[in-house]
Amino acid sequence: MFKNPDDTVIREILSGPRTIAVVGCSPKGERDSNAIARLLLRKGHRVIPVNPGHRQILDQICYPDLLSIPEPVEMVDVFRRTEYVAGVTDQAIRIGAKILWTQLGIYDEESAKKALQAGMIVVMDRCPAIEYHRLHF
Repeated sequence: MFKNPDDTVIREILSGPRTIAVVGCSPKGERDSNAIARLLLRKGHRVIPVNPGHRQILDQICYPDLLSIPEPVEMVDVFRRTEYVAGVTDQAIRIGAKILWTQLGIYDEESAKKALQAGMIVVMDRCPAIEYHRLHF
């Protein structure tokens, strides 16, 4: 069974700066995906929104999928329902992302195994905002 990395690894991931694709990023400020993208920007990360219905979110160019992003992405932060994680994982592997992170309530054991086999660090069912607070930075 998949187990999240320890706090040392979580702290390293979040201490950045990293280029993070936020899959399922909403343009609506009240949505969690938007709030987390804003937090990641404030923490010094480069955020690339991924949402096929929009051209720009948070003053950043928005892409329809991971394969359309024309620059390297280190981390993929997933705000899509569990049934979509496998497809996102396949794209994350194809673009050479190093980290796959899924938000609270999003867990896919098979995708975790596949990403780990591809050499990725995997964090599932966690929220960066909670982790920043919990780890005191």
